[in-house]
Amino acid sequence: MKYIVNVSRYFVGILFMISGLVKVNDPLGFSYKLTEYFSPEVLNLPILIPYALLISIFIVVFETLLGLLLVIGYKKRFITYNLLLMILFFTFLTFYSAYYNKVTDCGCFGDALKLTPWQSFYKDVVLLILIVTLFFKRDLITPLYAKNYLKITLYSGIFICFSIVYYALMHLPLIDFLPYKVGVNIQQGMEIPKNAPKSVYDDIWYYKVKGEVKEFRTEEQPWYIEGAEFVDRKTTLISKGYEPPIHDFTVELDGADYTQDVLTTEKVILIVTYNLEKSEKEGLKQLEILHQKALKKGYTVVGLTASLPEVINQVKENNQITFDFYACDETALKTVIRSNPGVLLLNKGTIKQKIHWNDVDDLEL
Repeated sequence: MKYIVNVSRYFVGILFMISGLVKVNDPLGFSYKLTEYFSPEVLNLPILIPYALLISIFIVVFETLLGLLLVIGYKKRFITYNLLLMILFFTFLTFYSAYYNKVTDCGCFGDALKLTPWQSFYKDVVLLILIVTLFFKRDLITPLYAKNYLKITLYSGIFICFSIVYYALMHLPLIDFLPYKVGVNIQQGMEIPKNAPKSVYDDIWYYKVKGEVKEFRTEEQPWYIEGAEFVDRKTTLISKGYEPPIHDFTVELDGADYTQDVLTTEKVILIVTYNLEKSEKEGLKQLEILHQKALKKGYTVVGLTASLPEVINQVKENNQITFDFYACDETALKTVIRSNPGVLLLNKGTIKQKIHWNDVDDLEL
């Protein structure tokens, strides 16, 4: 039993530390995932949405420290109770998401590793079994070293976690797990290989035949039945086909698509702000200064936002901004860069630099 407890202890502890550190590296990204969970369509807790970032920081730091404490064997009663409460909650959450198909990615490992809803649930079931074992056999968990050193390890862990969080929020994540990394060509990231598997769907057709609504499969071709009247169709995804890493990047203005123009131009400054109303005011003040510097260096400056035209016009007027903002999906822009606003330097669609607005002076034009 002691061997089982030690294996469970290190497996659970290291997994929690990895999962936590990946999200500590990108707390803003995890807050977007929490916002999705809090939405009316999922848990219907819109009151928590304004606090998503604070909740995100607490969860990711707490998760990392629980893993650390379990590995070193410190505060074992506190650890096992909190691990059990946390895994019970997340097991329920992943089951709910999977069964009702509410959230397609749990965000357990941020953008570093994508799991399907059912994979997330099965992972949590395994962890639940191991954590229940640790809960009832916690007396077999022994500290790795003396108490004073355990405390130093804990305080060091707290300091490191909050330092990484601060850096990620004030600059950008230390490690970029997003599809839009420096060096990536956006156009190539959107390409689908010739032999890539395609999504497979199953259709159930509802037709009224002689006054009675009946179900039909596609191969039965109910539309050829004499007198049949179409009522409804339900489509179920059987298996998902290949999806390119970048699949929702667009540059549109007044109904016209300028995506290819932007991705084939040599010197482009892309200013990304997914929501102008939520943009940092200090960041907005620097945009026109950057615009004028870039023009002198021969760059084309393109703004990207999901905000409505009236909001765009108001923000441009308030901040004396003279470049145009093009339309793009909000979720896509949140994936491009974890800064609002943020700046990318492109050369024929290849990302050469990626800068938080706090570091705009570091942009090498």
